[in-house]
Amino acid sequence: MKILLAADGSKYSARAVDYLIKHRAQFGDGLNLVLLHVRMPIPGRAASALGKAVVAKYYADESRKAMASARRKLERARLPFAEVHRLGDPGGEIARYAVGSKCDLVLMGSHGHGMLTNLVLGSCTSKVLARCKVPVLVIR
Repeated sequence: MKILLAADGSKYSARAVDYLIKHRAQFGDGLNLVLLHVRMPIPGRAASALGKAVVAKYYADESRKAMASARRKLERARLPFAEVHRLGDPGGEIARYAVGSKCDLVLMGSHGHGMLTNLVLGSCTSKVLARCKVPVLVIR
């Protein structure tokens, strides 16, 4: 089973990692795990002013920080995984990657803001659910 585990460094994604580790037997043998972090891109003018090298280092550093906790937990649990870093709208990129790489399941944490906040601010989880043709397991 190929599982896409979305990680953003929050306590909510940490709960999703904990859930996967605790319930890994339910996902069967031969688990193929992909740890994905999506970062919003720096606006064009700011990125141009900073330069490609600075921007690339920023993206790499921020992704590394966001995935550090999940990486440590998965390594401690001896669960092998691949790391993937993307730029773009997190909800859209998670859905796009899950479909494009033929994942069987997306596993992610949710902040659980509620309907009004999601309406005003948008929600990564809501976007994944709306755009993804792959089953999504949301951990709260």
